[in-house]
Amino acid sequence: MSDEERLAPADLKTLFLFAGLDPAQLDWVSAHGQVEAFSRGAAVFREGEPATCFFVLLSGTMRMTRAVRGEEVETVRSDQRGVYSGATQFFLADQEDPRYGMSVYSVTDTTFFLLPAEELAERFRTWFPMATHLLEGMLIGSRNIQLVVGQRERLLALGALSAGLTHELNNPAAAAVRATASLRERVAGMRHKLALLAQHDIEPGLLEKLIDVQERLVKRVAAAPKLTAMEVADREDELIDWLDDHDVSDGWDLAPTFVPAGIAVSDLDEVNDAVGEEFLNAALRWLGYALETETLMGEIEDATARISKLLGAAKQYSQMDRAPFQWIDVHEGLDSTLVMLSGKIGSGVRVVKEYDRSLPAVPAYAGELNQVWTNLIDNAVAAMEGSGTLTVSTRPAGDRLMVEIRDSGPGIPEENLQRIFEPFFTTKPVGDGTGLGLDISWRIVVNRHHGDLRVESEPGDTRFQVLLPLDERPADGPS
Repeated sequence: MSDEERLAPADLKTLFLFAGLDPAQLDWVSAHGQVEAFSRGAAVFREGEPATCFFVLLSGTMRMTRAVRGEEVETVRSDQRGVYSGATQFFLADQEDPRYGMSVYSVTDTTFFLLPAEELAERFRTWFPMATHLLEGMLIGSRNIQLVVGQRERLLALGALSAGLTHELNNPAAAAVRATASLRERVAGMRHKLALLAQHDIEPGLLEKLIDVQERLVKRVAAAPKLTAMEVADREDELIDWLDDHDVSDGWDLAPTFVPAGIAVSDLDEVNDAVGEEFLNAALRWLGYALETETLMGEIEDATARISKLLGAAKQYSQMDRAPFQWIDVHEGLDSTLVMLSGKIGSGVRVVKEYDRSLPAVPAYAGELNQVWTNLIDNAVAAMEGSGTLTVSTRPAGDRLMVEIRDSGPGIPEENLQRIFEPFFTTKPVGDGTGLGLDISWRIVVNRHHGDLRVESEPGDTRFQVLLPLDERPADGPS
């Protein structure tokens, strides 16, 4: 190796990595390393290639990328002399066929100092045996912890979503069951009253008139106006007086059925004119059952529609049967996430939506963004401890779209704001949080979608802002 390809011990001493080595160690590094130049845009090394060298930047600007589902995402860009990359885990003794875990490209013309990873590993373990063991333990331990905690985090999130969805489905399902049971009783009552009318040898024409009246009145049920409590009481009194005047027994029992259906005294006069006093009691009972039946069928329809809407929200949230990357309306994902978390949000938290519906669709991995909304909303609800205001808003922000999750909780202390997106950092009590939710959210927004995730906080007003590009960004680096 020529002197031009080597880096003298004195020059090595100026690099922070080698500043603490003694003369003999510096001589070894100088003898075994070499300087190599790369032109602008060149690939220094690529992810997945055998990890043969440890690289130290001497001059120029480099950028580091990771492949994420078929596209390269830039993770680091630096021109700091002495930054290192390549076979950074050379010290691990049990590696089989080690590979580069990232790619590095030259943004400008660059020079690197290269050390062979295998020889460096052997020498490093000889020089720093204790440090080697500590580094191995930290790296392997961190990997295992992140794997276990990440799996636990996903299971807990899935459990919370399942509980929330089950809670929301239970209410309309129970309402449908109750309405169905009541409907069975009302239909049986209609059959009984029809039999009573038949026993009185009612004329066919009279029965036909009664059915016509019934059909007209039943059609009014869906369009019946909503009344105040005072209006309901006044109309019930009017109907009860009319029923008493016409010797209809238990008028107090019929009036509460007629009033919500929009039946007035004039309608009862119409029934009386159709069937006469002789059949009025049985006819009104039959009409009451018909109105109750229509009301109950409306309740069943509402309950099943609510169930269908919830299942639709769950499907939207999970992105079943949809391409992972697509142009999406962010409001659909936000709404489905709020539905899925409604059980956890609870009645003490007021949810305010401030959507700009004119915003265009954005290119995104919808399922992954739903995970971001889940993490941010869940943290906001936890911060408010059961009471407060959760505001979800969308608006344009230059050439990007902004989604803001805002809560009225106590805020994030200033000393924690700079660390809020660090993995395993959490402000929750021990055992309540893993510190991975915001780290995952940051990586999805920044690395995956080329966006930005910011936080602003003061007591009573904490805002997490997600900014997403409105245009489809190409993958970084050469194809």
